[in-house]
Amino acid sequence: MPELPARPDHGHLKKQAKELLRGYRDGDPAAVARFRASLPHVAQSHATQPRLRDAQSCVAREYGFVSWAALRRHVDEARGMSAEHWLRLVYAGDTVGGTHAARPVEAARLRAAVTATGDLAAATGDLAAATGDVAAVTAAIAADPGWVHRPGGSFGLPPLIAVAHSSLVRLPEFAAGLRASARALLAAGADPNQAVVLTGGQHPVTALYGAAGVTHDHELTALLLDAGAGPDDGESLYHSLGDRECARLLMAAGATVTGTNAMYAVADHDDAEVLRLLLEHGGDPNEPSPSWGSPLLFALRRRCSTAFVRLLLDAGADPRAVTPDGVGAHRLALRFGLTEAAALLPADDASTPLEELIAACASGNGAVARNLVAAHPGLVDTLDEGQRRLLPDLAGEGAADAVRLLVEAGWPVDAPGGDWQATALNLAVYRGDAALARFLLEHGADPAVVHGFGDTVVGTLSWASQNNEEPGIVADWAGCARALLDHGVELPDELT
Repeated sequence: MPELPARPDHGHLKKQAKELLRGYRDGDPAAVARFRASLPHVAQSHATQPRLRDAQSCVAREYGFVSWAALRRHVDEARGMSAEHWLRLVYAGDTVGGTHAARPVEAARLRAAVTATGDLAAATGDLAAATGDVAAVTAAIAADPGWVHRPGGSFGLPPLIAVAHSSLVRLPEFAAGLRASARALLAAGADPNQAVVLTGGQHPVTALYGAAGVTHDHELTALLLDAGAGPDDGESLYHSLGDRECARLLMAAGATVTGTNAMYAVADHDDAEVLRLLLEHGGDPNEPSPSWGSPLLFALRRRCSTAFVRLLLDAGADPRAVTPDGVGAHRLALRFGLTEAAALLPADDASTPLEELIAACASGNGAVARNLVAAHPGLVDTLDEGQRRLLPDLAGEGAADAVRLLVEAGWPVDAPGGDWQATALNLAVYRGDAALARFLLEHGADPAVVHGFGDTVVGTLSWASQNNEEPGIVADWAGCARALLDHGVELPDELT
């Protein structure tokens, strides 16, 4: 992978992209090979020739960035970085306020470029805690023993919390220093249970929450628990469920399961082993929820595996549970294409042609779906609100084939749904699924529809391309941008 200079230049990078595009159009084998390596879907397409934005995407990916926009942002940051701006790359929004994800690789790249400016060098405490500079941390303790107890720095974080929340622990070159810094702070009397509520925050920020729930670092989690950190801080268990070992450490330390929403949050990860741990440590398979009804129903809504569903049933989950809007577990399983799970559940009502159509679409059975539409004209005219929102709900779960069949059957393409009252187009773009986004646009999806966070699909692409780290996403942000541009959507410069 080529390395950017410490002070990269927009003009030089644009020139590289233009030269690459010129070489491709001239048939230069090296240029063709670069396109095939970085953008195979563009190089293999015979319908259209690559454009400048494709060459820019190729250059960005060669430098290790997901998009040209990400590369441009890096250049801007490298040329005008403040200490606070750099620290926002190190810390996620849950820690310092905001909705952004941490970007440790980018922070590591930029550190060398900006340290010389003097701004970071002046932020001694912030920098030492964020990077795990154990020598600087030890020196700060010696100079002022009370430092370990005080909130401070750009975001009002006590040193132990700042260390434990640093995303740089994910990088081998920083991990050992951050862990050693945490040990030094604890040895100097830092309270392992210290918590702060940041301005505008809704939950206490603890060191354990950072280690177990934000960075998922096993060693820091074990270190804090051994030092006396209480596992029931209201956030750590819930957010640890994407990492089996952190979840295991918390439950072994006595974390309370009931009332933490863990029995629902585990379905987001579809991890039967973590679910087993929760059940073994007191998790209630019938813990009620005003929004979702029961953990079994939420697991079906999240399209969890048959093994996950069976484990809930074996633990005593009520197979006849009904959602707040009256949909039984068996019917819900069929609505989300889970035919194997449905076979484990008692049928809760007589089938109808409409429910048969939904089940056929959700399971990807196009032949049955088309036959039902042909046999029952106007069938989709009778959709209720819950049935209409299945289109965005399935888009949000990545069920692209089901979404296509529903649209072809006549579902309203701009119906809101999913977790944030968004259209299927917004949810496809949020996942970086360019092919599905293009399909939806070709079938009439309106890119100007506003979702539940008060923005359109342009804002969705902007946020997701910078922050979406959910497992299983397709993440073809450049393809999503091309699909929108091809359908007349104006995008800001940073997205093209």
